[in-house]
Amino acid sequence: MESLVPLLLLAAGFVALILGANWLVNGATSVGIRAKLSPLIIGLTIVAFGTSLPEMIVNVFSCVKGSPGLAIGNIIGSNTMNILLILGVSAIVWPIDVSRISIRRDIPVGFVATLAITLMANYFFTEQSHTINWIEGLVLLALGLGYLLLTFMKKDPQEEGEDAQQAMPWGKTILSLVFGIAGLWLGGELVSNNAQILARNWGMSESTIGLTIVATATSLPELITSFVAALKKNSGIAIGNVLGSNIMNIFMVLGVSALITPLPFEPMMNKQLLILFAANALMLLFVFTGKGRKISRWEGALLTLGYVGFMWFSLVMQ
Repeated sequence: MESLVPLLLLAAGFVALILGANWLVNGATSVGIRAKLSPLIIGLTIVAFGTSLPEMIVNVFSCVKGSPGLAIGNIIGSNTMNILLILGVSAIVWPIDVSRISIRRDIPVGFVATLAITLMANYFFTEQSHTINWIEGLVLLALGLGYLLLTFMKKDPQEEGEDAQQAMPWGKTILSLVFGIAGLWLGGELVSNNAQILARNWGMSESTIGLTIVATATSLPELITSFVAALKKNSGIAIGNVLGSNIMNIFMVLGVSALITPLPFEPMMNKQLLILFAANALMLLFVFTGKGRKISRWEGALLTLGYVGFMWFSLVMQ
């Protein structure tokens, strides 16, 4: 019973985060339209970053409150869920076509991002044992900015034909921004505080809580976005959302988190990093096997089963 109230407050925090992120993205998108930004630029910046806002807010609040152990676990768990569960479920709903530019740019960058945090967490670049420090955080942010520049330079021709969006009235825009910021702040407070309480009550490490419960909930915006895109048979958005979010999570979210405080890394989580590498490799294998550059329904089912195995391993084999 002592865990019931923190669990309910944690759930309320996740709802506040998701609603807050949605409101803030809507308001910021409206401002972007009024500033005459193209739909492509809005999608690559405001919307792409918006789906990673829950991870960002949880990590920032956790680091400020002295619980940085949640940060790396949250990102590893979120990225693994994005590939195995979200991409898997989306492919089951509708087979996913993968564009050439994603194969040439986004998938390789995802591998590089995962390799970067693996080397940083295992003191490959510095002698500071099993942490990601502020210098490495700056490196991650620089890589993230480099990826955004690369994205702007090499556009997918299919993206040029996007329909123009309409801006909301100024009153609704301001309300969306205000409620979005308030929702993110409240959600960050509730999640960071109650995740610590549950970790103590259940005898679990902060990293494990971040890897499982927190990561699953903060990835809900990506799950909803990709699932709806798959229902509409828009596989480009489904896989683009997953790949873009994974890259933003590592470069931007972890980069900012490491600037606040050094991020401790538990060596046992190298096994989860290996699973994340395997998930990336499996996704790439599925793209190049079968007919065309597709992830089929049965391959989506295999990815989904892989996520069930990942959760079992993370919870039972810790």
